[in-house]
Amino acid sequence: MTLREANALAIPQLMPIAKRCLIAGRVQGVFYRATTRLKALELGVQGHAKNLPDGRVEVLACGETEQIEQFVQWLWQGSPASHVTEVQVEDVAIAALESVPHTFSTR
Repeated sequence: MTLREANALAIPQLMPIAKRCLIAGRVQGVFYRATTRLKALELGVQGHAKNLPDGRVEVLACGETEQIEQFVQWLWQGSPASHVTEVQVEDVAIAALESVPHTFSTR
């Protein structure tokens, strides 16, 4: 085993990923986006949350795999007043983004 191979095994490779999530249910007018922003900042996730005209919330989440997995699971919880009925998740290529977010915002 070479030194490079040993280092690759010893140090987990952190690769940023991006997910686009569409959240349905009672998620508008119940502080869902604001609470989502706080959770994203806590986990170190970048992206945004915005209301959609059809009543859903769209979330773009960028970060390390473990952070994103925790965040996507949390999206089912949301704010205390919300009631999430569906979370659709799709992968997004980082290279396909117009710009990579450096913080988490609400729109």
